[in-house]
Order: sequence, then C-alpha cells, then structure tokens
Amino acid sequence: MKIMNNTRIAIIGLGYVGLPLARLFATKYFVVGYDIKIKRVNELKKGIDTTLEVGSQLLQSVLTEEMNAEKGLYITSDESLLKTCNHYIVTVPTSVDKNNQPDLQPLLSASKTIAKYLKKNDLVIYESTVYPGATEEDCIPVLEKESGLIFNKDFFVGYSPERISPGDKIKTVENILKVTSGSTPESAQKVNNLYKSVIVTGTHLAPSIKVAEAAKIIENCQRDINIAFVNELSKIFSLMNINTSEVLEAAGTKWNFLPFKPGLVGGHCIGVDPFYLAQKAQQYGYYPEIILSGRRLNDSMGTHVASEIIKLMIDREVKVKGAKVLVLGITFKENCPDIRNTKVVDMLLSLNSFGVKTSVYDPWAKRDEVKREYGFELLNEVYKTKYDAIVLAVSHNEFKTIDIPKLKKKNSVVYDIKNFLDVKDKSL
Repeated sequence: MKIMNNTRIAIIGLGYVGLPLARLFATKYFVVGYDIKIKRVNELKKGIDTTLEVGSQLLQSVLTEEMNAEKGLYITSDESLLKTCNHYIVTVPTSVDKNNQPDLQPLLSASKTIAKYLKKNDLVIYESTVYPGATEEDCIPVLEKESGLIFNKDFFVGYSPERISPGDKIKTVENILKVTSGSTPESAQKVNNLYKSVIVTGTHLAPSIKVAEAAKIIENCQRDINIAFVNELSKIFSLMNINTSEVLEAAGTKWNFLPFKPGLVGGHCIGVDPFYLAQKAQQYGYYPEIILSGRRLNDSMGTHVASEIIKLMIDREVKVKGAKVLVLGITFKENCPDIRNTKVVDMLLSLNSFGVKTSVYDPWAKRDEVKREYGFELLNEVYKTKYDAIVLAVSHNEFKTIDIPKLKKKNSVVYDIKNFLDVKDKSL
C-alpha cells in the first residue's frame, strides 16, 4: 500500500495533539479537522489556538474553506464531512476515572463516529495513549460492529503514539521521531510512509500494534518512576537538612547519571498513563509494585510540599492561621496554559486545610478555566499586597523577573519547588 495522491485525512480531536498534527499534514494533504467542541472549532476557523501550540500565522497559512482543495486544513464540527476521507487519525484524550481506572469512553465514541463513514480500504490510525491491546481488543470491535465491515479485509488499522510535549517550541510534532505500526505488513508500511512524508526526524516501524502501544506507555511510566525517585530523595534530604538540588548537581557530574529533578508530577500523560499499564497488568494477575509505588509517591508531593512550607512558617514565627500565601503558577508545566491534572491544586488544598489564605497568580492559565475546573480565582497582578509566604510552583519565564523582595514581609518564607528563583529560602 503506497500513499496515493487522493489521500484525504480526517483528524478526530483538535486539542494539544490533534491540531499540531492536522496543521502539519495539511501542508501536504487535504485534512478535515473534526472536533465536537463548537467553541473550539469557531476559534480555530479564525486562526486562534487557545492552547498556544500552533501560532495564528502558522495556522492561518493552512486553513481552507474548499472541500475540494488538494491540500489544506478544513475545520468542522460536522461529522458528516468525515465521509469524504479515507484516512482517519484519532487524537482524543484518554484519562482515568475517580478510582484511577482507564476511561476509554472518548476513544470508543470516536471509533463509533468513524465507523459511520468507514469504507472499503480505509485506514484508521490511533494516536491516543492506551494499554497494550486496547486498539485491537477495544477499538477494532467497535469499528467492525458499527460499520458492518470486516477488519483486515475491508478496512485496516494502525497505531502511532503521540509524542507531543505541550509548550515545547523546539521539539514540535515534525521534529519528534514517530513510532508507527499497522494491522498487516502492508498497512503498517502505509502508516509508516504517511508519517515519514511529514516527520522531519523520521519514523520507527514497530513489528506490531501492541509493541507500539507498550512503547508509548512505558515512556511515561519510566519518567514517572525516575521523578518519584528524586522526589523521595528530596524528602530524605529534607530531614537531613541537605539541599537536594546541590546533591543532584554534584551527582550529575558523572556521565551516566540521569538528570531528573523533583517536583509536582501532573498533566494528562505522566500523571495518568501508569494507571493504564498497571490496570492491564493486574488483568494478567500481576501487581506492578514499582509503577504504582512511584505513582503514589508522586501523588503525595502536593501535601508534602504544603507541610514543608507550614514548617518553615512556624520556624519563622509566622502565624499560620490567616496567613497570606502567594502561589506562583497553577498549570501542570512551565510556559504552557494546560491545567489538566495539575498537582499544584493538591498543594493549594493542603495549604488551605492549615487555615492559610492562598492567592494564585499565573499569566499563562485561563481564569475561567481555572475557576470552572478547580474553583480558584486567579490574581490579575501580584504587587497589591505583601505575603507571609511565596511559593514558586511553576517555572514560567515571566517569574524569572518577578520582584520577590517587593512581595515579602519581614519574616516571609520563599519556597521554590522548581529551584528557579534567585531569591529563595528553600527548594525541593
């Protein structure tokens, strides 16, 4: 199967993953960008990406209003337009429920939608992060049932896990090597050729869909476990009154020491994906001790940091009840507006439980989204008052120039989670 000139691609889901991918493919192919969120679609049609992953000029350069165009991006919430495509790429989010069990509902819903318009010889590619086996065991049966077509005879499937790093303007989608796979040798080659045609750094063709699924999920599990290790070190060294950052700097002089740093591990990938592999492992009768212990430790860091801040305030003889605490940053990572699964919220709730009055300032986060998701009102600016404690939670570039002395009272505590500020009393 070779890529033909009549390749027409549908991207299902235009979020942090789908939009950059749609924009990239639209430079060479005709792409229907489909999303169920009307507000999102209307913004994108105007060239506005509120995730800030694709710049307005870059987005507008590929937008088209012609359904018969040879290339370009046609954005819509009209699912019937999917019938004009022959390649479907699913980039919807995969999350967990309140019990940390995988929630495949968005993925299954997208599969049902595609199945309505699936035709003979069409190709469906999944990018959403899942446990090994999800594509073949959960998604393909839905495609078959809803379309009435036969898998690997009438239609084919591929899996190419997303590797987007939100907020990273250097490692963009075209600059990250892509793992690809397919349900047959021919379809695998077709998937590989499709991505290779736009990915500058190339592709790696995995031998099976399950291998590609497993490769993706262990990338995030590995990072989660490594961060959990240095988070545990930070707890130990705190008891020993040793600066963790200085220890890591010294250890980092060895050529093979891994440069991980302690912190609050949130987001829609690292804070979620380990549960997918853990749940699947338990179905096979294996309890994954390291994966889940790492997740538990990282999930405990918000409470731990809050306790450390309160201890410092007590040491400074700052009255805790009613104290004003400024938290700088609420997004899950620096220089990015994404607040999904941010662990800064855990720290805020823990601080509030001690009776302090927290205020949050974040120039990247959207005020209405933070209010709706977490109930916190963001400050418009920070210099109206002085604070008993200042906590740097996210290392946005804007915070490098913030005037910390101007925000402090006489005995104020400055706690720098990211070891980012020049002025601080303590960091993780």
